[in-house]
Amino acid sequence: MSAMTDSSAGILLAVCLGPGGIPKAVVPEAEVTEDGLVGDGHRSPRHGGRDRAVCLFSAEDQARLVRAGVPCTQPGSFGENVLTEGLDFRSIRPGDHIALGPEVRLEVHDVRSPCDTLKSLDERLPNLLQGRSGFICSVLSGGRIEAGMTVCRVESPSP
Repeated sequence: MSAMTDSSAGILLAVCLGPGGIPKAVVPEAEVTEDGLVGDGHRSPRHGGRDRAVCLFSAEDQARLVRAGVPCTQPGSFGENVLTEGLDFRSIRPGDHIALGPEVRLEVHDVRSPCDTLKSLDERLPNLLQGRSGFICSVLSGGRIEAGMTVCRVESPSP
């Protein structure tokens, strides 16, 4: 197992799946494979795929949107697969590795680009999400995830 890169581990608040589109529904647990969460679908060919297998979003950014008047307070409202709390999203960059519990390792592929589907939640979206839209990740090692697991940034293996 890789070492944590800092002491600010977070917690996995919710696991979310859906047939495609938003919102995604909270589920008790999910199996993560290199293709993403088993049972999660995508309506657009621009969503999903191995480099975009898992979408991470932070409860802190969700709370900022709620304070701005966006009416979605439920996990999965923004189409995320994993809602976290306590993980410092401001320090995460593409290429970083994220551990979800003891088994699952993700590599941050890119900052999530919010799409126009979000306008159905609030006309100011996706603009309000700029800079706080979460991350899309590829799966380095799969396994089971559930709410309550630790989430942290981990050291990337040396080349």
